Amino acid sequence: MTTPLSADDRFALQDLIAAYGWSLDTGDTEALLKCFTEDALMIEEVFEDPDVWEGHEGIRGLAKHYFNAPGFPGRQHHVTQTQYDVQADGSVKMRSFAFVTECEGEPPYVLRFTGWYEDHAVKGADGQWRFKARTIRLWDGAVLEKFPGKGDWVPRKRPASLVIKRD
Repeated sequence: MTTPLSADDRFALQDLIAAYGWSLDTGDTEALLKCFTEDALMIEEVFEDPDVWEGHEGIRGLAKHYFNAPGFPGRQHHVTQTQYDVQADGSVKMRSFAFVTECEGEPPYVLRFTGWYEDHAVKGADGQWRFKARTIRLWDGAVLEKFPGKGDWVPRKRPASLVIKRD
């Protein structure tokens, strides 16, 4: 049986999730890197060709891409209803609802994305929690498999403004 997650660790994990959103949505690459382990893996399973970003260099590439993508500035990533599952090694697996708003022009603003995060966080020797793995998915596929006629992932075409340009 695993040890329950302490309140301090739960708050620290909530702070990690908030730091990710704030750094991503304010264009702060260095703050974004601090949210991930050196060997982190981030996967976006949104479009027909999932993106995989490995390590800090990969995360830096993700930041470069999105911070320069038309339509990205002004987005806000909202994460709610996080569930925590402490692993035998002390790491924590989490899943959360995710919503992205696009705040451009005059209100009302657009809800750009609904989906979920599947995360794996580890506590470093410095006592800080970081993402070891973070997967972003749309609200479809296996998460809905218990509903009749649902459960299939629908591959979506990537908009031209979100085509990844890798160096």
